Amino acid sequence: MNESLPVIVLGGSGYVAGEVLALLAGHPRLELARAVSASRPGQRIASAFSHLSAVYPTERFAPLDETLDALGDSLRWIVISAAPHGVSASIVAKVLDGATAAGVQVSVVDASADFRSRSAERFESVYGSAHSAPQLLDEFSCAVPEHLDTLTTPHAAQPGCFATALLLSLVPLVSLGAAKPAFFASAVTGSTGAGRTPRETTHHPLRQSNLFAYRPLIHRHAPEVCELAEAATGREIELHFVPHSGPFARGIHATVFAEPAGPNGVEDIASALADFYRDSSFVRVVESPPRLKDIVGTNNALLSVHRDNGAIAVCCVLDNLVKGAAGGALQWVNRLAGWPDTTGLPIAPVGWV
Repeated sequence: MNESLPVIVLGGSGYVAGEVLALLAGHPRLELARAVSASRPGQRIASAFSHLSAVYPTERFAPLDETLDALGDSLRWIVISAAPHGVSASIVAKVLDGATAAGVQVSVVDASADFRSRSAERFESVYGSAHSAPQLLDEFSCAVPEHLDTLTTPHAAQPGCFATALLLSLVPLVSLGAAKPAFFASAVTGSTGAGRTPRETTHHPLRQSNLFAYRPLIHRHAPEVCELAEAATGREIELHFVPHSGPFARGIHATVFAEPAGPNGVEDIASALADFYRDSSFVRVVESPPRLKDIVGTNNALLSVHRDNGAIAVCCVLDNLVKGAAGGALQWVNRLAGWPDTTGLPIAPVGWV
């Protein structure tokens, strides 16, 4: 009953990896074994994440080759990949090959885009490069954990942060027949969604007190959302999506619009959505439009439903680094290990951030 599993974190010095490391420090059944970083091997974890110095005072980033050599040290491993898109799959392939050679069991949860599609061709059409491990695609299932009751593959993939907010909003509408399957969405994300490497759009003087759209109607999450929504509901949808960069570090605020498919009022639709997520510990439907400060730093997502004569609108807020990435990945780890989704994940909101 007190089984503890060792965890290898790939891509260990990025923002998502930092959030994974923070969550692992408080998880009762998982223990960090190695944080792999190609750019910081041998450096202290605290040198990349000073806020984690109290929980990882001496631990250091490990190179991949030493990590592969150490796979024989345990009969079972959990691997969480926070490596970049286009890189993660090749590293995961090396780990799985190493596990086979060592005769040990490895369960992988990927937080990159590399295993969000079951088709190498579709991945290439979205990301513009060939998939580096197409032989592994059938071994991964990608979904928001709340939308897939039974995992039939040995490994799992977490949808992106925008995708998580959009899917939480529109999948129930499609599943319940409450909306016609043509959706319009606008969402604002914090600067951590752009990753650790500085760029013009995340430079503080340009981001502070600013708001701007980017890649309107051509963002790569849109085709991913359509594919994952169809997998969750069995119905094809259209999605017209405009993302925005907001002047804050963490969080996503998304609004999804659709034409109603029937005469039900807002109370009936909100009640149906609440019932749809009745077994979820992390997704709640609330009456008033939700606020980022109510969820930042947590694995929670809040939804509100609104309707007039011609449209349904669902507002959703979540933390892009937690529910949209590391926290969702930990939910999948818990599932793969046979533990409740909530293991290690109940987190009280900070409130005044």
